[in-house]
Amino acid sequence: MTDECISPLRRRMIEDMTVRNFAAKTQDNYIGAVAKLAKFLGRSPDTATAEELRLFQLHLTANRVGAPTINGTVTALRFFFTVTLDRSDVIKHLTFVPEPRKIPVILSPEEVARFLEAAPGVKYKAAFSVAYGAGLRVSEVASLKVSDIDSERMLLRVEQGKGRKDRYAMLSPVLLELLRDWWRIAQPKAWLFTGQDPLQPISTRQLNRACHAAAHLAAITKRVSPHTLRHSFATHLLEQNIDIRVIQVLLGHAKVDTTALYTRIATNTIREVMSPLERLSLKPKRDEPPA
Repeated sequence: MTDECISPLRRRMIEDMTVRNFAAKTQDNYIGAVAKLAKFLGRSPDTATAEELRLFQLHLTANRVGAPTINGTVTALRFFFTVTLDRSDVIKHLTFVPEPRKIPVILSPEEVARFLEAAPGVKYKAAFSVAYGAGLRVSEVASLKVSDIDSERMLLRVEQGKGRKDRYAMLSPVLLELLRDWWRIAQPKAWLFTGQDPLQPISTRQLNRACHAAAHLAAITKRVSPHTLRHSFATHLLEQNIDIRVIQVLLGHAKVDTTALYTRIATNTIREVMSPLERLSLKPKRDEPPA
């Protein structure tokens, strides 16, 4: 869309997001949410009343829009009315809805090994090994540069991860060897994993397609995505009794509460806990038939 086609209201909102250094994807999501409100109203969104915003959220709920989408819409509209329009009085009925916390799919170490061996080529085996061996998000794997590998300090530099934050991730000797194998084959110059255009990084879509292919070849029936490898990384570290705050740093989580999710799925840790029932000296009655 050219600058001539953008309305003054939208331009003002874009400027407000730009000065706050919002990511391009966030800006698109915010603009999209306001556009949906305008469609619902049938007129300019800046004229909405508090009651109309309440009805709009009710409309989203009635149409079975998921909680994450509703909460993202509420966040966008709060920004639009509070910052761009300076009308904070009309958002009083907009409310966040609780999101169900689902337990993520986790692969066992044996399944991870099968998955990596089934990867369609050395590039994908190396890329997925980064996701599992360092706990990176798929977008972070795709954005890695050759210069991000620090073999002297055994670290991976992650630039502008989620929340636009830089951090370091672990680089194990096995992972380093896998990356060196890939480098010897492809000799990438800038991006570590190039896409169909050798001058551009691999896309997350390509990685997702290769992930599904590897899971199929490995005969893994679980629903596997590249993020499953990150979940498995965190869970397996927790089962090795690595401190949860260390795992928090490695994952780049802002809050330890987010990392604490993995305590619910670390099955080895759960199995090692002795039930209080075991401390009772209960004996089954032999003269009663089994239930």
